[in-house]
Amino acid sequence: MQNVDIAHRLDEIADLLEVQHANAYRVQAYRRVAAAIRQLRTPLLQIWQSHGDEGLREVTGAGERMIVTLRTLLTTGRLPMLERLRGEADPTAILESVPGIGPSLAQRLHDELGIETLEDLEAAAHDGRLHDLAGVGKKKLSGIIDTLAGRLGRLRNVAQLHEADEPSVEELLDVDREYREKAAAGKLPTIAPRRFNPKGIAWLPVLHTQRGERHYTALFSNTAKAHELGTVEDWVVLYYDGGYTERQATVITSKRGEMEGLRIVRGREPECEQYYSLHLPVHERESEPVGAR
Repeated sequence: MQNVDIAHRLDEIADLLEVQHANAYRVQAYRRVAAAIRQLRTPLLQIWQSHGDEGLREVTGAGERMIVTLRTLLTTGRLPMLERLRGEADPTAILESVPGIGPSLAQRLHDELGIETLEDLEAAAHDGRLHDLAGVGKKKLSGIIDTLAGRLGRLRNVAQLHEADEPSVEELLDVDREYREKAAAGKLPTIAPRRFNPKGIAWLPVLHTQRGERHYTALFSNTAKAHELGTVEDWVVLYYDGGYTERQATVITSKRGEMEGLRIVRGREPECEQYYSLHLPVHERESEPVGAR
């Protein structure tokens, strides 16, 4: 990828963030880094391969979170964040970028195994879930593992994701609350998602917000599974910066157990249970109907 192409994508992110009411300083940061990259005579990829993150900082003036964006683009050739801002987000696209994984298999990986990131895919490749999936033989599995080792290995040499980098469930639930309240009040800009939207209607609310130095983008889950289950406006996907890559979490309404009717972070149920045990008495939880929060 040429420097001018990288700069163009960063400028487009800045334009879309501005239209979608994101933090002005964040908008300016993308434009500033884009301008710096345009002035470079050496390909940015070459600089990163030779000097790592420190080289990127030196020639672009990028901060830690912008470095994550640049790394993602240099290692995958894609910017999922830009695709989301355009309304083109497809959770299976990143999976299809791995040799041996076509559209059909990518969709199955997403729908049947809940895989949404390359890190999720790598975990499934090593814990046996991919091996148990029809259509993934030993040769294909070996190729997937090798590809992921090459793509993700360098990122892990740069930095490791520590538990301290993860936001608390309290923070995630608060962003979810802000998104749903503002969406219900019609206070958010909307985008026209490409998927499941043949008429091109701009119906999907988007929120850009911050908690401390952490940036969040929140969207309803416009996925095949959410449409199938009728939970599009219940499942909220939060994208945020952290560790060596962009992270994401999905917040849903619990349908069972002591947390029935409460908003929970999928995959972090024990922490949510602990949070509610401290912040919400049991008798109050039981009095609330499903979906009340």
